[in-house]
Amino acid sequence: MNLVLLSGGSGKRLWPLSNDARSKQFLKVLGSQEENDRTLNSMVQRVWTQLNRVDLADSTIIATSKSQVDILKNQLGPNVELVIEPSRRDTFPAIALAAAFLYSEKNIPREEVVAFLPVDPFVQDTFFEHVKQLESLLENTHADIALIGVKPTYPSSKYGYILPTSNYSTYFKQVQSFTEKPTEIEAKSLIDNQNALWNCGVFAFKLGFMISLLEERGLPTHYEVLLEQYDKLPKISFDYEVVEKTEQIVVLPYEGYWKDLGTWRTLTDEMHTYQIGKGILTEDCEETHLINELDIPVTVIGGSNLIVAASPDGILVADKDKSPYIKDIVDEFVNRPMYEERRWGWYKVLDHIKTDADYEVLTKRIGVKAGRNLSYQSHQYRSEVWTIIKGEGIFVQNDKLRVVRQGDVLQIAIGDRHGLKAVTDLEMIEVQTGTQLIEEDIIRVFMTWEEIETHCYA
Repeated sequence: MNLVLLSGGSGKRLWPLSNDARSKQFLKVLGSQEENDRTLNSMVQRVWTQLNRVDLADSTIIATSKSQVDILKNQLGPNVELVIEPSRRDTFPAIALAAAFLYSEKNIPREEVVAFLPVDPFVQDTFFEHVKQLESLLENTHADIALIGVKPTYPSSKYGYILPTSNYSTYFKQVQSFTEKPTEIEAKSLIDNQNALWNCGVFAFKLGFMISLLEERGLPTHYEVLLEQYDKLPKISFDYEVVEKTEQIVVLPYEGYWKDLGTWRTLTDEMHTYQIGKGILTEDCEETHLINELDIPVTVIGGSNLIVAASPDGILVADKDKSPYIKDIVDEFVNRPMYEERRWGWYKVLDHIKTDADYEVLTKRIGVKAGRNLSYQSHQYRSEVWTIIKGEGIFVQNDKLRVVRQGDVLQIAIGDRHGLKAVTDLEMIEVQTGTQLIEEDIIRVFMTWEEIETHCYA
């Protein structure tokens, strides 16, 4: 069985920690699942650990956008296999592209079962054991699609509902129809009168089902060709485009713990601590969480049922029950992400000013993990000054290598080819000056340090 995790979205309901570069699944606020381990993990790290425990990780790939590639490799390691969408176009195009990748690049036979699920469900390991059962369920029922439906614990308007037929086995159910995000009153009626299940976004089918669908629509089944035509695919969810138009569907009920950590309320309910980062919560604060990524302390006195979140992108103080409204507010913000995780480490924007119409200054604090490297690159519109403030590394500039340490200042002119490898964990302050301080102003020569050294010693 092959598994595809769908990683997308910007997670705006978890602003200011989440942004276009760091969606909700990457926030490191969850406690470790290992006893006596105080390390904080993200949702995607938690799921990947679970997949390893149930022996599914080796047959799993992740479908994601270009903006999430670096953070996925940072949190899961450089060897995680990715299918990279050239643009965000909802779950139908993402699933179509991943299916074409499995079919034409991995040579997976049409008869093999592939399951798709969100990258960030908060579940027990038994949930993934249920995912494994979808393979035999498809074989035994000859259905086109198999789903997992969670038995609701309360009527909610946040979820879609799967409505089963009245005649079904104790093991699985035939699907009659779907209802998308009803009111709480309607949801209660669906649960009480129709045994409705929450739709948790898991789809399984034989690979040939999706490949045949692409062929019927005259769409390419070869990955590279579909990649070139990706923007022509309809921007629509897989639920609407495929599931609701398919007749032979079965659902496997799941009665274990399942939760979508998509709001500050649901996320803080699963945190092991009330405070992360610098600050003070006084004893009279009840059910208030403080998450502070800044280097300045935040103090909360006598506040109850609050989320106080501070990051380089902004500061939020909100009643937890009102916090989902932040999504509508941040839609008005057009600022660049001020914190990002990359394959080599992380960076934080400290300051960004425009001295006049054609000149900017951008200051970053950059951390590079030991053994990782920045690419060998140059810029057309900016010069840079790097001040090493921690650790040791190897700096390359215009094909010359040298060791750099704490206190070294490195001048990089416009057009200079430059890169760096961290020998130990390394941090530096980077000051960019120029007319266009944009991420696109990068001309990459080499990505790996092995390529850089081979070139420089040649």
